[in-house]
Amino acid sequence: MNLSYFIARRYLFAKKSHNVINIISLISAIGIAVGSCALIMVLSIYNGFEDVVRGMYDRAMPDIAVTCDSAKYFRTDTEAFRTIRSMPSVTSFTESIEETVFLTYDREEGTAMLKGVEQSYTEDPEIQSCIVDGEFTLMHGEVAQAVTGRGLAVEMGIMPRFLDPIEVYFPARDRDISLLNPAASLNKETFFPIGTFFSGNEGYSHTLFVPIERARRLIGLQDNEAGKVELRLTGDADVRQTVKEVSGILGPGFTVKDKYMQNETVYRMMRIEKAVIFMILLFIIIVVSCNVFGSLTMLIIEKRDDIATLQHLGARPGLIRRIFFNEGWMIILLGAVIGLAVGIILCLIQQHVGVIRMPGSFVVEYYPVVIKPGDIILTLGGIALIGLLITALPTRRTLSKIL
Repeated sequence: MNLSYFIARRYLFAKKSHNVINIISLISAIGIAVGSCALIMVLSIYNGFEDVVRGMYDRAMPDIAVTCDSAKYFRTDTEAFRTIRSMPSVTSFTESIEETVFLTYDREEGTAMLKGVEQSYTEDPEIQSCIVDGEFTLMHGEVAQAVTGRGLAVEMGIMPRFLDPIEVYFPARDRDISLLNPAASLNKETFFPIGTFFSGNEGYSHTLFVPIERARRLIGLQDNEAGKVELRLTGDADVRQTVKEVSGILGPGFTVKDKYMQNETVYRMMRIEKAVIFMILLFIIIVVSCNVFGSLTMLIIEKRDDIATLQHLGARPGLIRRIFFNEGWMIILLGAVIGLAVGIILCLIQQHVGVIRMPGSFVVEYYPVVIKPGDIILTLGGIALIGLLITALPTRRTLSKIL
């Protein structure tokens, strides 16, 4: 056994451990344990909420979205898009159109994001799971139907019933605006509300889903013109590789985005928030670790006689420094390991049993918890770095005056 480690362990776990220095060391270890436990628990809870939010945002988003850089609308009947349709990893190829429109319903007026979609869009299980009232069918015979975002439905009092129609207006592209008769400058389409859509993604809150053929007629587009192509992939598909393949097929002039790139701002904010939380809790652990600095300094002063004895026995200054360095290091690591173990156990209980409930009505009943190995390594590494700095200072400063 390493001599410096052996002596440091004897100092830490001495039988006569009721003196002030040992009590301060114990308090320091407990403080670090509490901080470590809190850190891993908070990070795990944040991971859980991140997964919930990510699931809410992702389920209505396509795996890959294709848009044109040089124009708002583009043709999809080209050889490149036919090649993409036939890719083995693509399970759904959907054209869509998005425009801001003016609409009326009963006596209410407002604006919404019109989203024209194909029938295949409504058949996706993820999309169907977002229907909270009614159903998602675009056509009933020759009658065009619409599904409204929940925010739009609440704001305008739209109910999924076949009574009052939604009238949608958009400026005609082939006619000048008439000041005498403004209505003559607008295209109009009528839809009957059939369902209410809610995915958790605020971007869909004020969206009106309609058949793409009627959306093209309203906006004045030709067949096979779209503003976006949405791709759904097989479960085992490599999304990044597919993005590269689609980009290679289309060439320059098109932007191909996966789910992360479509919600890049949201995901970046999540990472920043998590980093800020980690730094705040780590700072608290730094403050608690200052007790180790004090207890180690007092221990060095108390053990002057032992230091002199070791010097007479031929111990070099480096050995003596390592003894007290290991002492402080063990205090911090002992607290960190115990705290992490307790935190992980509590997180596992919450994850598999569910002890603490969410207040109010939320999408999940219990606080979500997800333990990530990276968080454990990061927490342990951060505390170890703090221990390195906290224990190095007193061993160098105080011992330099004695040795």
